[in-house]
Amino acid sequence: MTSPLPVLAAETPGAPTAPFVRLGALWIQVAGTWCNLECTHCLNASGPADPWLKPLAPAVVHDALAEAEQLGVREIYFTGGEPFLHRQILPLLEASLAVAPTTVLTNGTLMTGATAAALRALADCARYSLEIRVSLDDADEARNDRVRGAGAFARTVRALQLLEAQGLLPIVTATEILQDEAAGEGGMYEGFHRFLRGIGIARPRVKIIPVFAVGRLEGRGSPPLTDAALEGFDRSMLQCADARVVAEGGVYACPILAGLPGARLSGGGLAASFRPAPLYHPACVTCHRTGMSCRNF
Repeated sequence: MTSPLPVLAAETPGAPTAPFVRLGALWIQVAGTWCNLECTHCLNASGPADPWLKPLAPAVVHDALAEAEQLGVREIYFTGGEPFLHRQILPLLEASLAVAPTTVLTNGTLMTGATAAALRALADCARYSLEIRVSLDDADEARNDRVRGAGAFARTVRALQLLEAQGLLPIVTATEILQDEAAGEGGMYEGFHRFLRGIGIARPRVKIIPVFAVGRLEGRGSPPLTDAALEGFDRSMLQCADARVVAEGGVYACPILAGLPGARLSGGGLAASFRPAPLYHPACVTCHRTGMSCRNF
């Protein structure tokens, strides 16, 4: 992947489009692609090196939150990269929680007891609900760390326990990258439930997502969608019909494709992005075939 170019998605001629219906979800790519891990299947090729998509300045986030509130946003997601690398993540979450229910997506490896307690305090004082989604790709340490790097499993498990101790009921998110070898009895979903109960998570919450043809897996997916392939399909059901993403360079159609010129709908505010989104990327095929949503459930 390369950094964003000064073009808009309108310059992807011939691609089918999804209509804009409403601003249901606002995604904030707060850390850009800056992350302390370098997972083999990362959706946007995040990592610890100089990020190809830069973190957002706090002023950009505050402007997006203010506009989203005026436009009736229903929920807000903070993502990256790793959001907890952003020095202002806690104040930004506090501001978001005054606008709408807010979720932060994290790999959990930077979580400390103090951070978990601060998140609990934010949740207690907030007008809206706070959710913490933690990425973990397998309930087996060796298999997980083969994907996420040595030591990631232990630190993520610790994060889940810290959040559980604060009553924050974390949501565990995993991809299907290891499903064939590690699903076990009942599949990934039931396997994760058993594992989470075993480490002290009383009410396990699990989200499984497919592997997309993006990030470090780009080029391994299906050809792009066509109008013929979408005949009879309700395009308003696609995630990009009621979600927008604020990231470096403007507003994008999809949290998975944030930073890519073909997904860029506006170089400025949210309202300017309220137009059809081109379904130009192979990753769009996954959403069409599976009904995938990056939202919590």
